[in-house]
Amino acid sequence: MIFICYPKCTTCQKAKKWLVTKGINFEERNIKENNPTMDELKDWYKKSDLPLKKFFNTSGLLYKQLNLKDKLPAMNEDEQLRLMASDGMLVKRPILISDDFVLVGFKEAEWEAALDIK
Repeated sequence: MIFICYPKCTTCQKAKKWLVTKGINFEERNIKENNPTMDELKDWYKKSDLPLKKFFNTSGLLYKQLNLKDKLPAMNEDEQLRLMASDGMLVKRPILISDDFVLVGFKEAEWEAALDIK
């Protein structure tokens, strides 16, 4: 499993601690240092069954500076993916990727269900 995070993000820290506590093996990847590619984002988006908007870090400074709330509706899927691939800070995190699922954001109950943890 790949755990995509931004180490300074408190939600990412909480998710990582949760994974470690549950004994889940994962490979950590810093989204700021190793930005997802357009192909990776497209693959994760398709595998997640989530709307593409859910992959945007809507609370981030860059999202707000670029006024993306107003611009995204006019952009097609490829334009949105290309934009996210240009800067990892535009991508919501953490993201947990396995062969079977992609989880975006940390919701403990959702993660427990996906990982079949009781």
